[in-house]
Amino acid sequence: MAERILVADDDAVQRRLVENMVQRCGYDVVVVDSGDAAMARLTDSDAPAIDAVVLDLVMPGLDGMGVLTKIRDAGLNVPVIVQTAHGGIDNVVSAMRAGAHDFVVKPVGVERLQVSLRNALNASALKGELQRIKHSREGRLTFRDIITRSAAMDAVLRTSRKAASSTIPVLIEGESGVGKELFARAIHGSGERSSKPFVAVNCGAIPDNLVESILFGHEKGSFTGATERHLGKFVEASGGTLFLDEVSELPLAAQVKLLRALQEGSVEAVGGRRPVKVDVRIISATNRKLLDRVKGGHFREDLFYRLHVLPVTIPPLRARREDIPHLLRHFLARFCAEENRHITGISGEAMARLAQLEWPGNIRQLENVIYRAVVMSEGDQLGLDDFPHAAAHAPSIAEQPSEALLMEPAFTSAPAIAPGGETTPFPPWPAGSLGMLTQSGEVRPLEEIESEIIRFAIAHYRGQMSEVARRLKIGRSTLYRKLDEAAAKEAASLESEGTD
Repeated sequence: MAERILVADDDAVQRRLVENMVQRCGYDVVVVDSGDAAMARLTDSDAPAIDAVVLDLVMPGLDGMGVLTKIRDAGLNVPVIVQTAHGGIDNVVSAMRAGAHDFVVKPVGVERLQVSLRNALNASALKGELQRIKHSREGRLTFRDIITRSAAMDAVLRTSRKAASSTIPVLIEGESGVGKELFARAIHGSGERSSKPFVAVNCGAIPDNLVESILFGHEKGSFTGATERHLGKFVEASGGTLFLDEVSELPLAAQVKLLRALQEGSVEAVGGRRPVKVDVRIISATNRKLLDRVKGGHFREDLFYRLHVLPVTIPPLRARREDIPHLLRHFLARFCAEENRHITGISGEAMARLAQLEWPGNIRQLENVIYRAVVMSEGDQLGLDDFPHAAAHAPSIAEQPSEALLMEPAFTSAPAIAPGGETTPFPPWPAGSLGMLTQSGEVRPLEEIESEIIRFAIAHYRGQMSEVARRLKIGRSTLYRKLDEAAAKEAASLESEGTD
């Protein structure tokens, strides 16, 4: 999904010109005609997030300076590029002091606007990453720190926000690398216990003979090697949140004592004489289906129902591909800052290929791939050659000629360069024409024609997915969804042919 830019200008002609230029730069655009409308859109929690604002300074009612003041007062971290018909130094200084990232003088050229937007988005991504790291270290992560624009995550965020307002036990399920601990920290940081400790325990990394000691503590001399008293994670987290990561790996003996601790609200240290009262909010996570572990006899059913009060399942990255461009931008900004590299962005060819990979390691794998590319790259832009795994990936459905193309009369045409550098023929009819009938003389299905138009556009614009989406007048998320649907249907068709 492309970054979303808000354009606020009371002049209809100027508004339309800027809208067209922003679209030409490959971004999605939202337009409003006043400062009040701009603030209403920026503060609308139900509407998709805005990544940057192009703001006219002179407007009736709430003007540009007033919008900048309200943005600052509301604590919104959105970069603003102000437009002014007068390039006086006073206007520039006032706008910058009010929080603007950059300014342009009307009428602005597309190249100047593109550079300004790219710099603003890169600076915003870096600022967001630094803020996210700071919040994580301070235990103040919230749902604003979670990078997602996917509709598949809406239900997850909605459930998690409701969970944050109570102390209900939450079980987070999902594949490794999807961000389960990030969600646990956001639930903690958005609730009443945000100022209290957040204690994380990886249950799968604790030796069986030390589980009870680490979770519940031990007294001095209670066993060989216990040279001093240890409070345990439950006591450390008292008043706050205890995060039990990979809870499915707990041995059965420890599960019994954990169940009792949850039921009684108290823990008894190894070698202790009396239980200690604790006030702990429990959030657990697992990369396995906990119910399957119960059925297999590896996890207690009564403990399962204690933990599985409010389940949250985070979808894998391949089920929310719209998030990939945004994650790439944020990781690129962070690693460029850490490694002192000046890399302006990722090529459209590489972005398109990365968005189509399966990512079995999910966000953690994507993060590591970007880290490697930043360190190893020798240019000022990351291309497909900087991602060996992506370059070796087989061409996706978007790069394959469909069977329907072969039904049309044969015309020779020069090959086009598809994403990844492979040559793939243009549709076997003259450029600009499209066969409407099948060999039997019937009109071809609309869905089939639409799929071929998308394939032709991808080949014509050499894999530049932003340009393809702009020319087809659809969002990049819609484009990727249509490609995924086409791939799924072709796979199902091939499977049915194989079973016949």
